[in-house]
Amino acid sequence: MLDETDISQEKEWFYRELANKVITNLKRLNINAQYVSSRREALLVMLDMIPEGAIVARGDSISLDQIGIIPELIKRNQNSIIDPQKRDANGVFIAEQEERLAIAREAFFSDIYLTGTNAITIDGKMVNVDGWGNRVSAMVFGPKKVIVATGVNKIVKDVDEAYERISQFAAPMNAKRHSLKHHWPEFGDLPCVRTGKCVDCNHDWRICRYTMIIAGTLPKDKGRINVVIVGEELGI
Repeated sequence: MLDETDISQEKEWFYRELANKVITNLKRLNINAQYVSSRREALLVMLDMIPEGAIVARGDSISLDQIGIIPELIKRNQNSIIDPQKRDANGVFIAEQEERLAIAREAFFSDIYLTGTNAITIDGKMVNVDGWGNRVSAMVFGPKKVIVATGVNKIVKDVDEAYERISQFAAPMNAKRHSLKHHWPEFGDLPCVRTGKCVDCNHDWRICRYTMIIAGTLPKDKGRINVVIVGEELGI
């Protein structure tokens, strides 16, 4: 019997078509890109892109955590992993801040850098906002190869819509996440957390400090950045 409530096939078609538009434009900008329908497929694809012996670093990314790439790399036991985001079972960062900064700097000398993105436009631009700047820096320079995992929910029309998505949704959500899960009450005092709306504040703990747009790479860097678009909602 036909199940009219099941629209999984329609979603898969729509997500694939949307992603293919982005992929075409990313490739035009010298960025490798591919579409997978699920986080499980993304995991297998990403593992295949990471050779034995490669030094792997990561940025702060819920998408990576949802895909499960770091635990799988640890289980595979073929790669050294640089992880400044490592936390204990209660969400507390294992390393103190100065040590975390030192670990984050090591990422610039990694073979492969894993990260997500805050937004990606139809014409292939990736828009990201950082508090430390370590993630956006490593995306553009340092690591030999970058793998960006993103859900279809991060696809937006243009840069203006990307800024809107980040300031009004991703940044407040991330600040709330740090306050709730990582035991940083200072983030809970941010105006965007208290009101649910960005006011372009000047708070000491403002989470939006470094904004970057990747609009492609030079021909000599073609293929350095590799984007995996997943046909699911991932991350924030």
